[in-house]
Amino acid sequence: MTPQNEPVQLDHVWRDFCAKLAEAGEILAREQAPRTALDQAEGLRYLSRLTRTALNMLVDSSDPDFPRLFLLCDDKIKIGADNPDNLYQQCVVNPTRTYRVTGTRNTVPYFSIGSKANRYAIDGTMASTGELEFDDMTFAPDGSFEILVSKEEQPGNWLPMADDTSLLIVRQTFDNKKTQMPADVVIERIGPGPDVPGVLTPEAIAAQLAGSAAWVRGTANTFATWSEWFKSTPNRIFEAHQSIFWKAGGDPNIWYGHLYFDLKPGEALVIEAMPPADCRMWNFQIDNWWMESLDHVHQKVWLNNSMAKLEADGRAVLVCADADPGFGNWIDLAGHRSGTGLWRWIGASDHPVPTCRVVTL
Repeated sequence: MTPQNEPVQLDHVWRDFCAKLAEAGEILAREQAPRTALDQAEGLRYLSRLTRTALNMLVDSSDPDFPRLFLLCDDKIKIGADNPDNLYQQCVVNPTRTYRVTGTRNTVPYFSIGSKANRYAIDGTMASTGELEFDDMTFAPDGSFEILVSKEEQPGNWLPMADDTSLLIVRQTFDNKKTQMPADVVIERIGPGPDVPGVLTPEAIAAQLAGSAAWVRGTANTFATWSEWFKSTPNRIFEAHQSIFWKAGGDPNIWYGHLYFDLKPGEALVIEAMPPADCRMWNFQIDNWWMESLDHVHQKVWLNNSMAKLEADGRAVLVCADADPGFGNWIDLAGHRSGTGLWRWIGASDHPVPTCRVVTL
């Protein structure tokens, strides 16, 4: 380790980081990647967004002894078919430590916290090493809660970790973000550990930057590969075992129905499904090729169970089109003729596969 006050010059570290980061641009040139100006421009923006998240996670929020809960996605940063109805929070952890998560439930209808082995930079996976959600937890009369996170089993609300756990993911899912209040969540390390963060070293920042570049490239290629899978069966739900999506960080309480749509001018994609009787929540969203949710702040690019107008027999009919077709529930294509999409059944015992058909309007 370089002594703190020894003279050094580290411009080569930055140049190495930029060179490794540039390699992520390969996703724009993949054989099946779309070449339209819109898709390529969104791809450039996507790489810049991944870079922002990677630096936040692996540089500024990377110390597991001083855990920092940060937003993985927001209304601009989007990754892996991020849910417009969700609030995603993450925290870097060390499985040799013990953590305490405290908070208040408030009015969010669905809350889950999972421990994950984050291997996006290595093999594109983020396997679950432990899961906990509201239905599994006990609360104080005022709605407050405490969760202990560790490898060793703890009394009360306990989230297990494994030897390769490196990340916690908190998902909060809303029927209406404007009226429902998210749970307050605070995480702290308890037990042995340093009192203050260590002084930054050249070796540490070099490793953090290299890890950030690798994460951007690995994440970008993971979801580009998924889009290529979905493209093999256009305009229908892609048939795959759910474990594929759970291994990438998905919630085991959620069924994921991905699709690729490819429409000519004047065409629309009609999707129909009968919501299961015991389904806690459901939604559908249109995404671009890079599997980013579209601009759900300003455009009608998704629908959930509380927003949907159902048919007389209880079916949900969604119409993905350039303009409101006058029937069903309209989903705005937002200028895209092709891209991806995702249907979720949340907390359901039955998972009917939605049917899809292309119509000319």
